[in-house]
Amino acid sequence: MSGDTRAFQALAQTVGDRTTSRLADVEERLAQIVGARDPLAAEPGLQTLRAGGKRLRPLLVLVCGAIDDATPEQAEALTRAAAAVELVPMATLVHDDVLDDAALRRGRPTIYAAHGREAAISTGDLLFALAFAELTKSGDRDQVRALSDASSGLARGELLQREDAWNAAVTRDRYIERCTLKTARLFEAAAQLGAYAGGRTELAGTLAAFGAKVGLAFQLADDVLDVVASTEQTGKTRGADLLDGTVNLPLIVAAGHDPTLAEIDLHAIDTPEQAAAVCDRIAATGAPDEVLAEARGLVADAKALLAGTVSVAERAVFESIADQAVGRNK
Repeated sequence: MSGDTRAFQALAQTVGDRTTSRLADVEERLAQIVGARDPLAAEPGLQTLRAGGKRLRPLLVLVCGAIDDATPEQAEALTRAAAAVELVPMATLVHDDVLDDAALRRGRPTIYAAHGREAAISTGDLLFALAFAELTKSGDRDQVRALSDASSGLARGELLQREDAWNAAVTRDRYIERCTLKTARLFEAAAQLGAYAGGRTELAGTLAAFGAKVGLAFQLADDVLDVVASTEQTGKTRGADLLDGTVNLPLIVAAGHDPTLAEIDLHAIDTPEQAAAVCDRIAATGAPDEVLAEARGLVADAKALLAGTVSVAERAVFESIADQAVGRNK
């Protein structure tokens, strides 16, 4: 059983059968959107979809929109928004694999490895375009603006990351700025989309803040996994960040404990074995535990935002989603 499958089952126990069923509707909608293309374009996109994922962003849309109590019109709008918000990270992951020369994604060959650079770039472009094509069907400018702002932030975060590549002197503040743009903003948008599509505009600000903190926690936890988890656990090479020159928070924190890590020539790390050896040095400083503790602190802050804003039952669902952002490290 994969980590994503276990995570989904754990969430399903909390969110309930109805919401789980709605999430299945989103999955079906995604397949319809991607599959309704010319076969040459559709197959790589469907391959990306079949690779799976945690689906935390679409689930956040559904929960923030109170999908179980939604009218048929709201349920349709929520399904559409949830599909749109998942298509964006699908697109960017395909592009990331091209930039990173990645052979594996979630244990499967990447589009880049299976179909080549041009097909991967075109597939990413298609998925990104489909996200907005789906969302504009709602006719809701607030929803389109939320996803557009998040997508623009994501692109800016990627540019910052590329500018910082191979630079072991990247600061914590710069890293947090980068991850806020690349990851947290899309979680924030997912929460906003749910609030707007579900007719809960009055909660949009609070839920957006919740989503942003959960998104940043998710990224920190993901960086910890890059250092400590095996390829079998994550579906990608251990130390993948090091191999593509990305300085993450575990390395930044570890360099504070072991200054020799700040002197590493990242260009010289060009094999999985070398990356794993550096990961061992980072882990030996205790940095991954410190970063994971910071991620859990963000989750606690996110939960605190919900006090007095949603029902006790609904809050339990939100808290389960927040816990899952860092629970992959257990």
